[in-house]
Amino acid sequence: MAGLGYLGLHARSSGANAATPGPADLVMAQMPRSSTTATSAPTPVSKKALKRKKALAAAKARKRKKPHTTTSSSSPKPSTPTTTATSAPATSGSGTGTGSDTVGSVKKGAATWNQDGLTAELKDSGVSWFYNWAPDPQQIQAPAGVDFVPMIWGAGAVTAGNLANAKKSGNTLLGFNEPDLAEQSNMTVDQALSLWPQLEATGMRLGAPAVAWGADQDGQWLDRFMTGAKAKGYRVDFIPLHWYGGDFNSKNATNQLKSYIEAVHAKYDKPIWLTEYSLINFGGGQKFPTPENQAEFVKESTTMLESLSYVEHYAWFAFPTSTNGQDETGLYRPGGAITKPGEAYRAAG
Repeated sequence: MAGLGYLGLHARSSGANAATPGPADLVMAQMPRSSTTATSAPTPVSKKALKRKKALAAAKARKRKKPHTTTSSSSPKPSTPTTTATSAPATSGSGTGTGSDTVGSVKKGAATWNQDGLTAELKDSGVSWFYNWAPDPQQIQAPAGVDFVPMIWGAGAVTAGNLANAKKSGNTLLGFNEPDLAEQSNMTVDQALSLWPQLEATGMRLGAPAVAWGADQDGQWLDRFMTGAKAKGYRVDFIPLHWYGGDFNSKNATNQLKSYIEAVHAKYDKPIWLTEYSLINFGGGQKFPTPENQAEFVKESTTMLESLSYVEHYAWFAFPTSTNGQDETGLYRPGGAITKPGEAYRAAG
């Protein structure tokens, strides 16, 4: 399917352009799927959606490479395979950080995998932090002043080795990646709660699992997790969010994103990290806006995010352009060339 290349993206958002979760539309080979089995009932889909899901699955099967594996984790891997998780340098990690935010000097960050020229690109962009869906930098060489934020991606990544690497690599830990989606970490609320004390025991400042959708809604995955965590006395220091907008009018999209963030903050009264966001249409028709349109949304959305005091950090998805050779929503191409959305992101903050 033309234009595919990014991973783990789904029809997901909330607020004015809310949509029920749909099948995975975009894939990148580096992101393995969890082997756990969800016990919750699947969201009903139409016959048309099922037909489309089968077509997408066939396209993904043709594109998918066998994921590189290591003995340390089932978490996502960068585009350049590594043999050991400890081969990358740690970045100012002490494993202590349960109080105020200490990551970076500015809100703006990078959701990235490795590519040629990434160190220079991170410096050029003005970001102060990055993450890669893994517990350590995975051979990404960050420039001075750019902090790494580790993640425990899913149930299979909860190992002593990964938790130790995370603790060495940063002060803040991102929880499970989209546990509400079978195509991502695919975890039940009970499973996530049973593993949470191991993440909490690192002593790091701890972000909730980042759900794909419905973080503002009663009875959905995050609401049930936060209710369970409160009942058990577990610690959650901030809420990471993912948001993808299908309305290519930049003002409308910015208002929809703001409404979602405001609703989640009002519900949980905790700081917000927006760790994935961009404009992608998961329905029929044009999948990505023009570069100029995407750049305008970058400008308007980052201005909004900078204005909200409780938004501690944000990261555009994705910092690199797609592994299929297309720009899609990416900010920097391999080798350092910047896209129009990248120019807008560089100017933000």
